[in-house]
Amino acid sequence: LCSVQEIPAGWMGLDIGPATVRLYRQVLGDVQTILWNGPMGVYEMERFARGSNKIAHFVADSYATTVVGGGDTADLVQRIGLDEEMTFISTGGGASLELLEGKILPGVKPLMK
Repeated sequence: LCSVQEIPAGWMGLDIGPATVRLYRQVLGDVQTILWNGPMGVYEMERFARGSNKIAHFVADSYATTVVGGGDTADLVQRIGLDEEMTFISTGGGASLELLEGKILPGVKPLMK
């Protein structure tokens, strides 16, 4: 474990650490809606899944409306058995964000005529 400033040259940060997990937990404790798009680390590798797993548990345990967007995030919550605890899961993370921006999605545009 090290801070982002301490990552050696040529190395990569592949997960969030305990301090960042605590910060997310504080913020997520008092929200009404959580829109989560993207895991916190390389969740496919057990060594780098801790941060994402902890955040997933915080999201699942919250009283907020929880929207999970993106195939990787959907896969993460399913892998750890929290998919049924989420309000809504979409595999279209980028599309979800564009919809929230107010953009008309390419697949919807022809239906509007």
